[in-house]
Amino acid sequence: MPEFWLGVVLSILALGLGGTIKGATGAGVPIVAVPIMALFFDVQTAVIIMLLPSLVANILQGWKYRKHLAESGFSWRFAAAGAVGGFVGSLMLTNISPQVLLLMVAVVVVLYIGFRLARPGWRLPLTTARRIALPVGALAGTLQGATGVSAPVSITFLNATGLPRAGFVAVISLFFVASTTSQITVLASYDVLTLNGLMLSSGALAIILATMPIGEALAKRVSPTLFDRLILVLLTLVAARILLGALL
Repeated sequence: MPEFWLGVVLSILALGLGGTIKGATGAGVPIVAVPIMALFFDVQTAVIIMLLPSLVANILQGWKYRKHLAESGFSWRFAAAGAVGGFVGSLMLTNISPQVLLLMVAVVVVLYIGFRLARPGWRLPLTTARRIALPVGALAGTLQGATGVSAPVSITFLNATGLPRAGFVAVISLFFVASTTSQITVLASYDVLTLNGLMLSSGALAIILATMPIGEALAKRVSPTLFDRLILVLLTLVAARILLGALL
């Protein structure tokens, strides 16, 4: 029981931190919250909890920044591919064992950390990004559906294009709305998304919406580099804990 309540408290803190980061940068809730929740519960529960936050928060943020949406062809191709990937990944979520999914989360987080450390200034020409938007979007959506964490592909890809913050927020919000809609469709049809899950997800949404304005305010005062380093340290600790738990 103490471990259960520790998990609840840490999950709430992770959601609050994720909401703050999302307010500051436009993304970041799943990469922080899902691994921590998965540590104490399971990946499927963590993914379900993130459904409404991912859908509603990104609808709100996407609408706010809609005028900054990058070239519509690129943005919509990336989002549509994410929807297809989200469908495939959600099928994986309902059919793969929880332990394998947990390891997938750890591996995805480690890959994200490794890439950010190895290639912090990596840039991708927008002309190239347009050509590979479909396969990259599909891969990101699959990760989103299966593990709830698409950042190693989606965020890294969009960051590399050098889009300004407003354009980045607009495109990533559209991607998450599309992929999450696919997730909800699949999980509801498999009866994995229950009323209890929706209630938990609603609570998570309330926490994230309450903390996003904090992030928006901090973004004007705190260096984005400091945010980035703190998140990488946190993710390293979480990934190490998951991997050690699987090996011991």
